[in-house]
This record gives sequence, structure tokens and C-alpha cells, in this order.
Amino acid sequence: MRYILRDLDYFKKTMKHPGRGVPYKPPELAQEVGISRSQMYRILDGEVPDLPVNEAHAVAEALGVGVLVLFMPPASPKQGQPVTDNYP
Repeated sequence: MRYILRDLDYFKKTMKHPGRGVPYKPPELAQEVGISRSQMYRILDGEVPDLPVNEAHAVAEALGVGVLVLFMPPASPKQGQPVTDNYP
């Protein structure tokens, strides 16, 4: 499952003014979260609109905000999977 970034501009503002006090530059946040620098720049350029749940939580934790402030889960936990008519 992937969480969708709510607002790219707000994400960038949060990097400059995080809840934990010290602003992050993209390479620093990437290192803190455990993703590559190039991945962080793709997020900031709007090329990556969503992240795996664990990365979304790591970003929110590093920035000192709740995950749902920055990201939203998909409308359905099985979004992107085929719908079947199998009922219990």
C-alpha cells in the first residue's frame, strides 16, 4: 500500500519549518528517512506522488508531524488490485 502526498508545497514548507525545530535540506531528510537522495528530489519535483507506507511514516516522524498531515491513504486498501466477486 502507498500513501499519497497531500500537498507538495506544504511538504516543502514543513521541511523548512519542521515540528522538530531544525530545517531539513533534501539530502539530510533522505538520509534520516532511509531513501536515496535522487528519490527525495523526485518527490520534491512532483515526479513521485506517493510513497510506501513505511517511508511515509518515516518522513512524517523525521519532520515531527502526524503522517496524515502530509499523506493520505488510498480510498481502498486494495486500490490498484482487481475487483473480484468472491464473497464469503
